[in-house]
Amino acid sequence: MLFHSQEFLLLFLPVALAGWYLAAGRKEWRVAWMIALSLVFYAYWDIRLLPLLVLSILGNWGLAAFAYGKLGNAGMQRFAAPMGILLNLAVLGIFKYADFVGNTVAAVFGEPHDPWGIVLPLGISFFTFQQISYLADLKRGKAPVYGLADYALYVSYFPQLIAGPIVRHDELIHQFDAYPKRDGVSERMTRGAALLLIGIAKKVLLADVFAGFADPIFSTVETERTVGFIDAWAGTGAFGLQIYFDFSAYSDMAIGLAMMAGITLPENFNAPYRAVSLVDFWRRWHMTLSRFLRDYLYVPMGGNRAGRRRQALALAATMLLGGLWHGAAWTFVVWGGLHGIGLVVSHFWGKTGISIGRPLGWAFTMVFVFWTWVVFRAESMAGALKLWTAMFGLSDAALILTPEGPDSTVAVDLSTAGWLLAGALIAAVGPTSQTVAFVKLRPLRSLATVAALLAVFLVFRLGGGANQDFIYFQF
Repeated sequence: MLFHSQEFLLLFLPVALAGWYLAAGRKEWRVAWMIALSLVFYAYWDIRLLPLLVLSILGNWGLAAFAYGKLGNAGMQRFAAPMGILLNLAVLGIFKYADFVGNTVAAVFGEPHDPWGIVLPLGISFFTFQQISYLADLKRGKAPVYGLADYALYVSYFPQLIAGPIVRHDELIHQFDAYPKRDGVSERMTRGAALLLIGIAKKVLLADVFAGFADPIFSTVETERTVGFIDAWAGTGAFGLQIYFDFSAYSDMAIGLAMMAGITLPENFNAPYRAVSLVDFWRRWHMTLSRFLRDYLYVPMGGNRAGRRRQALALAATMLLGGLWHGAAWTFVVWGGLHGIGLVVSHFWGKTGISIGRPLGWAFTMVFVFWTWVVFRAESMAGALKLWTAMFGLSDAALILTPEGPDSTVAVDLSTAGWLLAGALIAAVGPTSQTVAFVKLRPLRSLATVAALLAVFLVFRLGGGANQDFIYFQF
């Protein structure tokens, strides 16, 4: 069930919120109601995947309650959390990486590999990382043992279940105790609905439009057909804008939906295309993943406390694993590796005290980020190399602005260029969605009328059945 679908907006969401507020005075009832609705939401995709989520919740909570509860002892606690983390990683590895490893091993020995056909459960990377963070905090003495209901809702809460934000226990679970109808309920409902509407508009009116520009270019480079210089850059720019508006739209919707129930989820994007360095970019892009990688990988590996060589190795390893987290393919590993190298250079350049100025820093950062989006999006390394070749004018057709014939693509037109320019300006200059919804929005009838008309328009448009899945659903 997509957030930007009629069945969600007109049926599921009203039912979920009605039950939550009808049970406002009884925490156990409203928590049970939201757990049930969240499990229904997850099962809607494929009911075969539901047992895995339920068993993951019960297994992790059971381990925590047994080892760190009243029956636990120091000996148990020494090994319980690491064992739980390894088990979570093993489950993630089986479902997400088994075929990738099988393909790689087979290729090394020159043998074919028949895919095992393991279904990738939706959201497994996200709810696994949340539970790993909880177990790690338990071992550090930074987390209590929660009741089963609170823990189950923490993991399964439907706004952030499929694609984040990656929420920590101490950011969410205590909010279940808050009375939903406390002062400010109307404002929270209104601002949450506004952010939800902004997210839907970004997805439908921007991300999916840019997908229409990018997909043909990236499909072309996986074939024998040629791609021109302008097409190569336009396709790369279109995907860079698509993934930004697509994933930030999901985060907007998740945060807005939670706000409508009186719950605050952490910010996940802060104008990343305004970043003036790669370090700055990763402080702004997918912020909850960045801090997870920092706190649970980079810092334990030494971070910046053990010398520059150790820091460089920690950065490279963290980003390699971060790349692999995004998908079971060598393209994602290469993408993570490139960003690891870029972060090492960015960190050490910053320590030289030599400034190149913010405008030039922004330009270098954006070129690097969009250049690396190529390998993130490409279906193969061969396709990425082909597009990179065209981008830098090294292919036979690269400098042909409008190549013709059966072996060529059609160059971008003025309409496409206009969309790309508008999207770039919104991403790089315009205010963030949360600034608009939570700060700038004012209770004006004119704004309410515009929002209502936009909502009606989007709902009717969604009824056409052309709404696309979010990019991060595949991760």
